[in-house]
Amino acid sequence: MRIGILGGGQLARMLALEGIPLGHRFTVLERAPDPPAGVASTVVAAAYDDPDGLAAVARASEVVTYEFENVPAESAAFLAARLPALPPPGALQVAQDRLAEKRVFRELGIATAPFHPVDGPADVEEAVAVTGVPAVIKTRRLGYDGKGQVVVRSPGEAEAAVERLGAGLIAERFVAFDRELSVLAVAGRDGGRAFYPLTENHHEGGILRVSYAPAPSLVPPRASEPAPSSVPSPDRTPSLQATAERLASLVLDRLDYVGVLAIELFEHQGRLLANEMAPRVHNSGHWTLDGADVSQFENHIRAVTGMPLAAPRVRGPTAMVNIIGELPNLGAVAAIPGAHLHIYDKTPRPGRKIGHINVTGSDEAAVKHATARVWKLLPGAGELPRAARG
Repeated sequence: MRIGILGGGQLARMLALEGIPLGHRFTVLERAPDPPAGVASTVVAAAYDDPDGLAAVARASEVVTYEFENVPAESAAFLAARLPALPPPGALQVAQDRLAEKRVFRELGIATAPFHPVDGPADVEEAVAVTGVPAVIKTRRLGYDGKGQVVVRSPGEAEAAVERLGAGLIAERFVAFDRELSVLAVAGRDGGRAFYPLTENHHEGGILRVSYAPAPSLVPPRASEPAPSSVPSPDRTPSLQATAERLASLVLDRLDYVGVLAIELFEHQGRLLANEMAPRVHNSGHWTLDGADVSQFENHIRAVTGMPLAAPRVRGPTAMVNIIGELPNLGAVAAIPGAHLHIYDKTPRPGRKIGHINVTGSDEAAVKHATARVWKLLPGAGELPRAARG
């Protein structure tokens, strides 16, 4: 099948590389003439809202999908009027607005941190009354990898943040979570469903640095804090997995969804709180390329083309380490047993994701040991985030 993708970055690259063995061919719409996905696809070099570029992708494709959620709504509608556009544009519209996203969670009975819309300084007092402090002030649209959000610890700081960020914001209670998790769900055109195991994620500076999958069952207490007495015993992971799948299923049904959907979650005192969703393949699922017998990318292609989904079988514990800003010595990484390189052919620059390394091993201890070795090879990485050391 001929598949169009809006966006030509690393996600489109991995979608194409995983879809070609299934017999598919790809066309991507990307402003840059030589994007990462160009090694495995035809490139239409145009802006995402360029009518001629969109028409060219539509002519070259039998189905179209996206590698990121901030596709202009008009572009998604243009394509959906001509051929199947999956996930449906309505899912993109919800995920593009953090307030709409939170309201869908609330409508479905999915727990979130308390939140309140903020359209200007006049809304700060009411918002802080709802969220309390500390809180997080976020832009409702755009913003990723920690951009467009500020943690505030007083009403005065909240007012200053709103003045700086402008209109169209949301305030959310700051959650001192035990760990951050994500669940990847896949919905097929035939109604089939598949779920990957919960993944434990560790961020630094707002950027995902390390993921572990399946999420380790034990949560060490934070420094100087006793383990909360309300947290269930370490055998709770299966029940958390069932809860995460149930929440994801509610969202899939509500959005009439097809494709991979990622939901970012906070685990707090044994409960799951929904943070955000991403209507696409997701960074926290990159481990599936080497840690599962079918990757999130292959299953997304299966879903949007109408092929049967594959039930993911985990090969063993896996870690994913993002390469940020500058490549390490690739030979030194390749010499580490269980390390699998995935380089995106992107120009290095500070803060940019230019590749990732999956680490596989016989058990969690072996994976964490190898992950620490990989981390030491990353230029300027500093110390491995404390919570990710195990």
